Amino acid sequence: MMTSNVNADVVPLKRAGLRATSPRMHVLEVLRASERRHLSAEDVYRTMLELGIDAGLSTVYRVLNQLVQADILLRHSFESDHSVFELNEGGHHDHLICLECGRVEEFRDEAIEQRQKQVAARNDFVLREHMLVLYGLCPDCQRSRIGAVEAGVDAAR
Repeated sequence: MMTSNVNADVVPLKRAGLRATSPRMHVLEVLRASERRHLSAEDVYRTMLELGIDAGLSTVYRVLNQLVQADILLRHSFESDHSVFELNEGGHHDHLICLECGRVEEFRDEAIEQRQKQVAARNDFVLREHMLVLYGLCPDCQRSRIGAVEAGVDAAR
C-alpha cells in the first residue's frame, strides 16, 4: 500500500461534504503517489490493479468525476476524447503537450500571464480564467526522431 498522508486526503473530502470512502481514498493516494502529475482514468485504474486494489473502471470514473465536482481534482481534455486529472493544489499554470508521446509538462511564465491580461483589456474583456496549452515535441521524442532520421541516412548509404 502507498504511504500517503491520510489527513491530506480526508480534509478536502470532508470540506467538500464527501465521506472518506475506500475508493475515494485509493484514487487520491494513486494521484498523490504518482511521479506523473496528469493521469487518465485508465492510468489510475491500472495502478490500482497493480497495487492489488479491487475497484472497477466505472468506479474510478465515478470517483474522479466526484472529486472534480468537489474541486479536489482538475480535469483537462488536451485531446478531444481523452481526459487527464491532476490534484488541485491551487495556483494557475499552463501546459506543454508532446504530440508524439502525450507527455504533459506544467509551466508558469509571468510575462505570458501579463501579456494575456493586456490582450483581454485591449479588447475590453474582463478576464475570468484562461487555459494555455502549447503542443510540440518533448526532448525525448526529438532525440528519437533525430535518431530515426540518422538511421535512415545510414541505411541509404
